[in-house]
Amino acid sequence: MQLDLFGNITQVPRTEGIKYTGSKLKVLPYILETISNLNISSALDAFSGTTRVAQAFSQLGYNTTANDIAVWSQVFATCYLLSKKSDGYYKPFIDELNSLEGYYGWFSEHYGGEDEKGKKPFQLKNTMRLDAIRDRIEEYNLPWEDKCVLLTSLILAMDSVDNTLGHYAAYLSGWSPRSYNDILLKIPCRAPLYTKNTVLHGDVFQAVRRYHDLAYLDPPYGSNNEKMPPSRVRYAAYYHIWKTIILNDKPQLFGKAGRRADTRDAIAPSVFEEYRCNGDGKFIAMQAIKELVEQTNAHYILLSYGSGGRATKEELSEILHSNGVVICAKEIDYKKNVMSNMRWTNEWINSDGKYKEYLFLLEKK
Repeated sequence: MQLDLFGNITQVPRTEGIKYTGSKLKVLPYILETISNLNISSALDAFSGTTRVAQAFSQLGYNTTANDIAVWSQVFATCYLLSKKSDGYYKPFIDELNSLEGYYGWFSEHYGGEDEKGKKPFQLKNTMRLDAIRDRIEEYNLPWEDKCVLLTSLILAMDSVDNTLGHYAAYLSGWSPRSYNDILLKIPCRAPLYTKNTVLHGDVFQAVRRYHDLAYLDPPYGSNNEKMPPSRVRYAAYYHIWKTIILNDKPQLFGKAGRRADTRDAIAPSVFEEYRCNGDGKFIAMQAIKELVEQTNAHYILLSYGSGGRATKEELSEILHSNGVVICAKEIDYKKNVMSNMRWTNEWINSDGKYKEYLFLLEKK
């Protein structure tokens, strides 16, 4: 990270990831600017998703822990935070995978389309390649870290030719321009590792009990649209294809989108995606965030909030101020590309109907 004379970020670490509803790519410069003056050596990215924040933390020299319940996030984190072999080691594998001829297999049967109507996530030519490449990766029988590098490369390649608006709960009725391209695997852009990193795949409440100087919390808040069912904001439903590619388990599918059976609406979502209220009339998701902040074992907490979520000013204020000192609160306006200070006396964030991102830096008691 490079700063100018006034402490403003002029360059951020290069990160890599897929299209993602909760991506922090645009917010990353502001996250790093907010924590730039803190004296920290270890950091937790508790809901790491595509791991862009964790990648940046590691490149800045923090001993970084990435945690997420999604197996594809675990694979990304292993690739970018743990794998240390040179690009030259992976090049023969990548070259061979790119040379394979495709064949009609399980992925082609369920996710490949070839007529002009679309309504499939990928064109058949690319799912046939996917079938061949995924089977060959399994045949290599590589150590887990090396396998994660190849799987990350495969997911990035498929993400670049998909026929979606960014998630896999529905597909475009006509083919997107990028879907006509042929998949091409590339070695993931990994930065040299000089830090001691950890990758966790599990319950966030377990992850936050480990001490870190800084914990970055970016939980899914759920939509504040009362008419929107929980299934429409669940990440397991949005990115089910990546899980299937990682596990290669050929699961039972349902619905027009071909979702995994383990993402059915009747299956309980993450508590942070829960849309209902408890007996006291408070959102269950917000109570979970309250407990998460209370249980986080860190000197500093940086909490992200999107204005489309269910939180109210009073709820966030109570959660934060009861757990320490709020050092700063930042409002990020994407269109103006600026970050400004925010006071609790300001009119609350949902008032103008525009989507904005907020960062709250808390020094815990």
